[in-house]
Amino acid sequence: MAADTASPDGAEAAFRSFAEGAGLMIWRADRQARLIYVNPAWTEFRGRPAEQEIGHGWKDGLHPEDRADHEAALAAAYARRAPHSAEYRLRRRDGAFRWVHGHAYPLHRDGDFTGFAGSCFDITERKAAEEQAAKALAEQEALLAEIYHRVRNNLQVTVSLIGLFGRAAAPACRPAFDALGQRVRAIALVQQHLHEAPQIASVDLADYLTRLAEGLSQLRRAGRIAVTVEAGRTVLLEPRIVNALGMILAEIVAECLDGTGEGVSCVTRVEVPAGDPGEPVRVRIASSGVAGAPPPGVPRLGPRLIAAYAGQAEIAVSGAGTPEAPLDLTLPR
Repeated sequence: MAADTASPDGAEAAFRSFAEGAGLMIWRADRQARLIYVNPAWTEFRGRPAEQEIGHGWKDGLHPEDRADHEAALAAAYARRAPHSAEYRLRRRDGAFRWVHGHAYPLHRDGDFTGFAGSCFDITERKAAEEQAAKALAEQEALLAEIYHRVRNNLQVTVSLIGLFGRAAAPACRPAFDALGQRVRAIALVQQHLHEAPQIASVDLADYLTRLAEGLSQLRRAGRIAVTVEAGRTVLLEPRIVNALGMILAEIVAECLDGTGEGVSCVTRVEVPAGDPGEPVRVRIASSGVAGAPPPGVPRLGPRLIAAYAGQAEIAVSGAGTPEAPLDLTLPR
């Protein structure tokens, strides 16, 4: 039977009536943080009579690893006389330690602080699911790291092979090999910065574009490639959309390099216009050299590649990518 040393009154009777029939474990503590009441659900969980639980007896069931933190949190709540929540392990009647979530709130009578009342419920299954999810996430991240490592190595080998074949090719064919190697290096940058995103499942668009722009600026012609990003809104996107945007931006920069001489600056501007949360996200890209003619022997595949990348991520495309007609990308909702 539950024990209670408090003097009953109307409020106390109402509390007792509620607590006795509740399925949650409910308790009350005095000004010195000593339990003065536990309900039947508590004694059923613990498998001990209320008399053994009141005072500090219930702490016998606290997991040794959780006791110091729980007592520190409880002391802080008493000092503030403010509601508090905690998760800790408590021994069940069968001897198994179960995770419980406890919430407590301060009590007052006639303006005077009288202690705390609180409830607890078993969250062991939820904690196990969280641990399993964390383990699965760690395994996924390890797998992604391994995949990225292999992709990066393969791209490096591909760039080297393209360079070797380009140097051995006829002079008229070398510009085409140079353009191809340049694009493969840009693809490697797209993958690198996607892999380095803080959250691979939902990538911050502005952060990703800014980091990629810095990498593309070092692609060739040090100091003569400028890629600027102006973002008027913050949005999180799934990797396939971000990857497609990265590939499109890389192709625009590569086209700019194709269409301008070595001594000419290649300037590309990326804009993410502001918009309401419910509106589709738009991205505009304009580059100074896109309209220029590529070197002899280099096919102009930019529009076809951009259309293919956009189609993979269901991105609507219009415009040419020039300052007069920027490439306008509308992302799927």
